[in-house]
Amino acid sequence: MENFVTIIGAGLAGSEAALQLAKRGIKVKLWEMRPNKMTGAHTGGNCAEFVCSNSLGSSDITNASGLLKAEMELLGGELITIAKEHSVPAGNALAIAREDFALAVTERIKSDKNIELIREEITDIPDGLVIIASGPLTSDKLANSIQKFTKSEHLHFFDAIAPIVEVDSINFDKAFWGSRYDKGEASYINCPMNKDEYEKFYNILINAPRIEQHDADKDAKFFESCLPVEVLASRGIDTLRFGPMKPVGLIDKRTGTENYAVVQLRQDDSAKTLFNLVGFQTNLKWGAQKELVHSIPGLENANIVRYGVMHRNTFINASQILNPTFETRERKGLFFAGQITGTEGYTESIAGGLLAGINMAKRIQGEELFIPPQETMLGALAHYITDKAHLAHISKRDGTLRYLPPQPINSNWAIVSPIELPKKDRKNKKLKTEFLSKRALEVMKGIVGR
Repeated sequence: MENFVTIIGAGLAGSEAALQLAKRGIKVKLWEMRPNKMTGAHTGGNCAEFVCSNSLGSSDITNASGLLKAEMELLGGELITIAKEHSVPAGNALAIAREDFALAVTERIKSDKNIELIREEITDIPDGLVIIASGPLTSDKLANSIQKFTKSEHLHFFDAIAPIVEVDSINFDKAFWGSRYDKGEASYINCPMNKDEYEKFYNILINAPRIEQHDADKDAKFFESCLPVEVLASRGIDTLRFGPMKPVGLIDKRTGTENYAVVQLRQDDSAKTLFNLVGFQTNLKWGAQKELVHSIPGLENANIVRYGVMHRNTFINASQILNPTFETRERKGLFFAGQITGTEGYTESIAGGLLAGINMAKRIQGEELFIPPQETMLGALAHYITDKAHLAHISKRDGTLRYLPPQPINSNWAIVSPIELPKKDRKNKKLKTEFLSKRALEVMKGIVGR
């Protein structure tokens, strides 16, 4: 065995994996090409930088993302602890001050005697013990190397980033603070719209010019849960009102009325000076973005400090390549972790790094690798992306068995092993998730001996 592990990528997954190995006394060489070579979405060179959002999702364990975070805490997750230390108000969600968090993770890695942070690009999969955690923004050269190893035709999909505005430029004569259904702290800024204002906004949006894609990207595949706002709008005039702009549970106490549509903004930095538009990831031209944002009541004079952009994300077909331990089937000692495996979301990315780090340590120590049970959210994710059964379908054309291309997936209740409830309770969704989350935590506590 090598006397060190090579980790490619110091994002969320790579940083978590490095810290997991380091605290077990295993030497790590952590390679990160930033800031010498930047991606199309990152803004700096710190480790574990958040790109599209600053939220890790709900903290409620009866929410799939909340349960996953609770499971990671039981397993000794490092980044979840750091995230809580740098959290900002976000109702019932765990949102972080992204720059403070990334700086804290970077300092932690730099100060660890078992981790060597190397600021260079790796263009080929190296020999030895390796965790590939290069993320959805993997460089073209490394992506080509991965494509050769995996023998895959396609390795990408597209998503986008939302604009960020300065809070001091928001008109609070129209905007108001609040959280949906008054849950948690009133930490979101809400910009309400009546029907006429919404229809004006919608017409600007569907007629706005978009940034042209390269010819090679014309047939772009979008991830359904992170669609550009203009793509959502193209599905019908009311799509946004039942999506990111739904007004349900957001009452302006000054008027006492429920509005026709609401744009929400979420805190983006610890100083509470920057807020991002929730669900407003976009590929519109910057001039069009400015017109659209300024058409929103309360944001007429908003100062946009970062415009939205669309970028290509890389991911492998894990169902053909990985075991549920995240080790490759073809080569022992080679693991993938994070969003490149086909999971979507920051919490899921950290979870992938945690599982890969734990299992790399077990591989080195000659122990049986850890496969989390499907009753847990971590286990459900690992099994779902590495099992191609859910991709199978019978071709209508010739009746043959074929496999659909995978779509990146978030943590969700549908992938967890089902639970049998009494007939009278089977339609009670809240009760079902309570039972599922309780069962998952009991299983995980049994594994870790707590």
